[in-house]
Amino acid sequence: MAELKALLGAKIKKLREQHGMSQEKLAALLNIKRSSLSQVERGGRDVKSGELIKLSTVFDISVDELLDRKKSPEVILDKKEPGKDENVHIRISVPQKNLKKFKEVLLYILNKVGAKPNVGETVIYKLLYFMDFDFYELFEEQLTGASYRKNHHGPTPVEFAKIVEEMIANNEIEKIKSKYFDYPQTKYLPLRQPRLEFLKANEQKVIDDVLNRLSDMNAGRISEYSHKDVPWLTTGDREIIDYEAVFYRTSPYSQRCD
Repeated sequence: MAELKALLGAKIKKLREQHGMSQEKLAALLNIKRSSLSQVERGGRDVKSGELIKLSTVFDISVDELLDRKKSPEVILDKKEPGKDENVHIRISVPQKNLKKFKEVLLYILNKVGAKPNVGETVIYKLLYFMDFDFYELFEEQLTGASYRKNHHGPTPVEFAKIVEEMIANNEIEKIKSKYFDYPQTKYLPLRQPRLEFLKANEQKVIDDVLNRLSDMNAGRISEYSHKDVPWLTTGDREIIDYEAVFYRTSPYSQRCD
């Protein structure tokens, strides 16, 4: 039991740090004292069921994943690790070609609409989702090749955190914490212009169309909008959304409807 508490505490600490959150902030969200959270992270205090549910909401992760009953996919950026057991984790490998495309699409989004007060991380997730799935529906080929998981806030690009971490390290984008109508918000600011030579004309058109349609929506509205799209509706909770489901879309989501 002590070992399980220590593992859970270490995972909570890691997630908190990945989200750039202080102990004081997370403790306030859980409605507990900072000292109590410190005990949790050291493995010295049990986590109550209600606190687990709050943690799953704060970190956008299922309780099963939080307790390691269901492993999160491991994202590898164009790297192979010989000698590793491929069955230990679900691995999502991002080829270099798609990695470059993802970065340039994200920079394109940030340069176009990243300064809008409503455009935080959640909105960016959904903009990327609609760009990828709209493009696949229209041309039957992938734009960034990202994998999207069905979370309760809407489709989430699995590779996003790992790619953004690399872009921050390379001084391509900056991550900042802000507020939008008193709600905490994570924003990203571009530190360079996108390399448009990586974007074909039809790709840029789909990206612009999505930005024109959806970039004024706030996080709640665009999440609700994504929940009515067929690929989302036909996917199990926490599962990866199948691109092929776009061919069963109906208006107003289908890009092929007249």
